[in-house]
Amino acid sequence: MKIMSIQSHVAYGHAGNSAAVFPLQRLGHDVYPVLTVTFSNHTGYGTTRGPLIAPADVAEVINGIEDRGAFPGIDAVLSGYQGAETVGEVVLDAVARVKAANPAAIYCCDPVMGDTGRGFYVRDGIPEFMRDNVIPRADIATPNQFELEFLAGMPVVTQADLLTAVETVRMSGPRTVLVTSVLTADTPADSIQMVCVSDAGSWVVTTPMLPLTVRGGGDATAALFLAHTLTDGPRVALSRTAATMYAVLEATAAAGSAEMLLIPTQDAIAHPDERFEVADLA
Repeated sequence: MKIMSIQSHVAYGHAGNSAAVFPLQRLGHDVYPVLTVTFSNHTGYGTTRGPLIAPADVAEVINGIEDRGAFPGIDAVLSGYQGAETVGEVVLDAVARVKAANPAAIYCCDPVMGDTGRGFYVRDGIPEFMRDNVIPRADIATPNQFELEFLAGMPVVTQADLLTAVETVRMSGPRTVLVTSVLTADTPADSIQMVCVSDAGSWVVTTPMLPLTVRGGGDATAALFLAHTLTDGPRVALSRTAATMYAVLEATAAAGSAEMLLIPTQDAIAHPDERFEVADLA
């Protein structure tokens, strides 16, 4: 597959394209990385160096990819953090042009906006822009539970609430929704879940809760889920994504690392140990 990934980039660690590109390549896909920022490190460290890339310059890189005649061969566009509405407009324009060149291409949007405990960490207006303009254009969306609640406009307390919220989001555009960091009243103790809903069915996978918080985990998750969905469909994608991410995060926690150990655990990307049950949801 050929995937254009429009995201941020960090030199130190793994976030944005620095978390998404390697897993996609390790799975055998060609990636066209388009950078929206190039920072020394994730902003979660408190200080960072490097420039934001002007939306017009991001668009110029995309124009150059189109000049090479690549658009008809692109199977998917992936996007993550969008720091401003103007960047989001560039992404949506690229999606429209890729789909015009290849109607079978899909758009996977990781609607990065915030998280439970932190709230929103994007600038004012971005959540509404994501909900009203970006998500309706997506074929696949990968929100965490906090982001799902905002997109659906309702709290999620139980698994039934979550499925109702997902259907609200699906009705707005994306037919496949992966919800990450799921913790409801129905989640087993000391566990965390991912839920996937598509036209083919609804499934949940449960993994042990690990004692760590990492940067870029959602970026890697979205990339893995997109890749496996393209080749094997959403149910298999859920199983393989959960297996890979648990292996990566387990090794990261064991090492006491603040950054995901994506490179040392690359065999878990290429050959995931699918040991976690994928259960059907009614």
